[in-house]
Amino acid sequence: MAFNTSTPQFSMALMKEEGTILSEFYLASGSKNFRRFMPGIHFLLSNAKVDTKEIKAIMVATGPGSFTGLRVGLSEAKGMAQGLQIPLIGVSSLEAMAAQLPYAKQPVCPIIDSRKGEVFVALFSWGADQRMIRTQQDTCLRIEDLPSAIAKPTLFVGNDFNRQAHLIREILGRKAELAPAHLWNLKASAVGTLGLKRFLTHDFDDLQELVPTYFRPPDIRPNPFALNPEKRGPNDSGDRGT
Repeated sequence: MAFNTSTPQFSMALMKEEGTILSEFYLASGSKNFRRFMPGIHFLLSNAKVDTKEIKAIMVATGPGSFTGLRVGLSEAKGMAQGLQIPLIGVSSLEAMAAQLPYAKQPVCPIIDSRKGEVFVALFSWGADQRMIRTQQDTCLRIEDLPSAIAKPTLFVGNDFNRQAHLIREILGRKAELAPAHLWNLKASAVGTLGLKRFLTHDFDDLQELVPTYFRPPDIRPNPFALNPEKRGPNDSGDRGT
């Protein structure tokens, strides 16, 4: 079973060991998608007529991406792996996104929006043996700085291309080719595909040591009412939780 909660486009997939997708669902961006985590698992299992005891491993996207999404996804994945006593495998979100473009002739640059005026990027290429090769580690930069990382025509794929596509074309010109729109968002089946390769070689992650990939601390802003109760209005309880 594979999860992607690293982007606003939340997805889950149930797959066979040879890579066949038994069941998968995908939800477009929405702030409350993660509340559907447990109902989503029930949907996958019931749709594929699979019992939880038949799940052999959990694969989860570990980022970079949304702080909240990564925290929720990894917590749920660890809980399931521990409860079912099965292996846990973490997968780079950018690597999984690039894997959705197999056998690309040019380098592939996956992009995940950081929502801070920056983007998370990496670079991959496909070797003669049809294996994906990482040529640049995950990094965070301003989209305007892409030319410093892109030396030749590159195929781009990203989760927020509705906003970013025109900027990428404007900045890079002929060096930028965009993947088809239906591949822009990361699917859990791509996470599962990479995770299965490690599962078959018994390359598992340590349940306690696996952590999300962050490039900055979470954006936690203090509650001004908690810091200064005098600012609180008569009808304001000071509860600003989300």
